[in-house]
Amino acid sequence: MLSTGQNESVDKNIKINLENRDLWQKFHSIGTEMIITKTGRRMFPVIKCSLEGLDPHAKYILLVDLVPVDDCRYKYHNSEWVVTGKAEPHMPGRLYIHPDSPASGAHWMKQPVPFHKLKLTNNNLDQNGHVILNSMHKYQPRIHVVQANDIFTMRWNTFNTFAFEETIFIGVTAYQNEQITQLKIDNNPFAKGFRDNGMARRSVLYLLFLN
Repeated sequence: MLSTGQNESVDKNIKINLENRDLWQKFHSIGTEMIITKTGRRMFPVIKCSLEGLDPHAKYILLVDLVPVDDCRYKYHNSEWVVTGKAEPHMPGRLYIHPDSPASGAHWMKQPVPFHKLKLTNNNLDQNGHVILNSMHKYQPRIHVVQANDIFTMRWNTFNTFAFEETIFIGVTAYQNEQITQLKIDNNPFAKGFRDNGMARRSVLYLLFLN
């Protein structure tokens, strides 16, 4: 597992910053949970990064994968996550390719890059390209930057890999920690209207279910 500030970048000029690190840290401090569903669910917080040191004229592909942090299965017990046994077999890791790929270094560096369309599923037969995870297991997102003109030549090129400890999470089919639920309500832009005008909590949770 890669921790904050570490990377496996072959090109030492390339640097990646986690744009919404403060928000990720709030979740990480109490144990981030991400909903996974059969149909696929977007992550919140969203992985969003800014890049430096790319060749402005070369083309790059940006990808994300999610790797197991350990070989354990967890459960939420007495207000904390505890290990309950050995992990279930993991499906072969899928790479989520950012839809702008391939694009020039100048394109990637001009503004922060969000991976907001990435979806998580527990459907082992998924045909929609969502990332397949096991519920009650801990995962680490990784961002890969590959200089390549297209996805067909990508495999022959060097992967520059980055990860941030704050983005580690446990996959769940329903939120276990009420503090996580509240953080999602307070910070998810889709829920702010419900929060501000005092509508029923049930409506907010329904909105979170959709996002």
